Amino acid sequence: MTTGKTEDDWDPGTYHRFRGYRLLPALDLLARIGPLPVGDVVDLGCGAGDVAPDLHLRFCKTTGARLIGVDSSPAMLEQARRQGVYDRLDERDIAEWRPKKAPALIFSNAALHWIDGHEAILPNLVDCLVPGGVLAVQVPHQNNAPSHRLWRTLAEELCPGQLQDVHLPEVLKPAQYYHLLEGLGEISLWETEYFQKLPPCDEGHPVRRFTEATYARPILRAMPETARARLVAAYDELIPKAYPLSADGGALFPLRRLFFTLTREGRSVPAP
Repeated sequence: MTTGKTEDDWDPGTYHRFRGYRLLPALDLLARIGPLPVGDVVDLGCGAGDVAPDLHLRFCKTTGARLIGVDSSPAMLEQARRQGVYDRLDERDIAEWRPKKAPALIFSNAALHWIDGHEAILPNLVDCLVPGGVLAVQVPHQNNAPSHRLWRTLAEELCPGQLQDVHLPEVLKPAQYYHLLEGLGEISLWETEYFQKLPPCDEGHPVRRFTEATYARPILRAMPETARARLVAAYDELIPKAYPLSADGGALFPLRRLFFTLTREGRSVPAP
C-alpha cells in the first residue's frame, strides 16, 4: 500500500499526454455492460478517474448507486478527486482490495495487468459481487508487439540482467481467462486492435513517448541514469522501422486490447 508521494508514484501529467487514446477502450468496455442490480459501482485501479464521469452518468446518477474509486497512487487519486463524482476514494493495492459491501459492478480499465496472480484474484472479485453483478475488465494485450518487445531487448543488451527483478505487466491468453472464469457466470470475451494516429512530439518518437509512461516505466526506473539515456536514444533510433513517421512527425500505432465481462450467476434485484 502506498501512503505518500514516492519516486515510484505515477506521474499524471506524463500519463495524460495521450489521454484520449487511453480513454477510448474504457468507453468501449462501458458500452458492453447491460443493466445492473442494486449495489455500488467500483472503479478498480481508477487512476486519475478519467472514466468516472461516464460511470457516474451511466450507472449512478439516476439510481443513487455509490461510485467508489480504488488505486494505490496518491498522485493519481488526487487527480481523481478533482473529477468531483466519486463518493469515496480508497488508497489501496488493488491486488489486496476487498469491498465491505458487495458491489453491483467492478470495472477495471488498464489496471489488472500490473498485478500477478490473476488465477486467484479474478475468481475472488467475482465472489465479491452481488448476484447478477458484473466484473468488467480491459487490459492491453501488446507485450509481443515491437513497441513493447524493443524496450526489453534493448535493456537486456545495454544492461544484461538488469531486468531480472523488474515486474513488467503481464496478461494471460484469452482462452486462459475464459477457462478460468468458466462456470462462474455468463462470460463475454473479445479483442480489439485500435489503429491510433499518435501526434508528433517535441522530443522523441511518439510511440516511445506513449509507452514510456506505462509499459516501459519500470524498465526505465530500474536502469542507471547513463544507461537510461542510451536506452531511450537507441529506442528512438530503431522504433521508426516498426512505426514509420508520417510527414507531420506523427505515427500510426496499432494497439491491441483484451476485454472480458462476467455476469455473476444468481438472481438479482434490478436497480430502479
